[in-house]
Amino acid sequence: MQTNRAIILSAAAAAAAAAATSWYSVRKLSQSSKPLSRPAEEVAQTEPSKVALIVNPSKSGGGDAEEAVARVCAEAGMEAPLVFHTTPENAGQDAARKALDAGCDTIVAAGGDGTIRAAAEVLEGTESTLGIIPLGTGNLLARNVEVPLEDLHTAALVAVRGTVRRIDVGHMKLNLLDGTTADHAFLVIAGVGTDADLFDDTDEEMKSKVGWLAYSQAGLRQLPGRRKRVHFKLSGDSNWQTRKVRSVLFANVGKLQGLDFVPDAKLDDGVLDAVVLSPRSAAGWTWILLKTAFRAKNKIPVMSFYQTSGISLRCAEPMNTQIDGDPTGQVNELEVSVNAGSLRLRTP
Repeated sequence: MQTNRAIILSAAAAAAAAAATSWYSVRKLSQSSKPLSRPAEEVAQTEPSKVALIVNPSKSGGGDAEEAVARVCAEAGMEAPLVFHTTPENAGQDAARKALDAGCDTIVAAGGDGTIRAAAEVLEGTESTLGIIPLGTGNLLARNVEVPLEDLHTAALVAVRGTVRRIDVGHMKLNLLDGTTADHAFLVIAGVGTDADLFDDTDEEMKSKVGWLAYSQAGLRQLPGRRKRVHFKLSGDSNWQTRKVRSVLFANVGKLQGLDFVPDAKLDDGVLDAVVLSPRSAAGWTWILLKTAFRAKNKIPVMSFYQTSGISLRCAEPMNTQIDGDPTGQVNELEVSVNAGSLRLRTP
């Protein structure tokens, strides 16, 4: 399971973001990440007593992460952390369960957004706290909460002893084409449409070599696609809306690879920000990119925002889906909701 390492996922969430990446590789915007909206004082600040580390061995830097977390624990006079490794068959859920069973109150996930999400799925709703050490390509969650990407020791210090905050966890329930259902948690962004086509189309070998830029190539291939009809209903509404779209995104955070893609999205406001993208052509994608890059306040017809605690969506024809940059299959129907304040996360 790979998180966006091409984004932080979801930035590209629409080929808009894919186009954005191409532009971003030439000119990096300097923006500060949005702070969490609730003060840290509202969450009990406790020192960890037993730490576990979940490492994705496929990511570069896994061994260094183990050394850094062990050093932080030793400096704090704590016992050495328990270490678990993910496998191709299990992205970290089993490791997180073993850590909970062992009595660990702080569980650190070292990997990409997929590894972090897998651990969060198990820790959601518990009193154990998640720490993160970004080793992926996109590292979207880490970027949004300002966990350092280049300083491994500081990242480990934050992951073990940082400020504890409660954040929201999104859920996307899918009715898959084979008649089965699936419920996936997400921390960054989920989507249906072109954004999911992009992640499904990205070459994994190229991504391992050039990182986030691999999404640009896939994005350019996806830009010429056509819009598809969807019907959606926001939580609390009785009427369905009908739109022809390229993507519908469900954002828990707003900053994607330096672009403030969903300006009002916050990790702990108890709502998701749904973004409906409906460009007809490359010109429409350019319009979206310019609005995002320059943080224009004006509304544009090809990009609509909704804040909601839940949304139901039906597709007139099958559409691909993704969570935090991982493809999750084709659907005709899905439901998205948010579990407010259900995850304890250590941040700077």
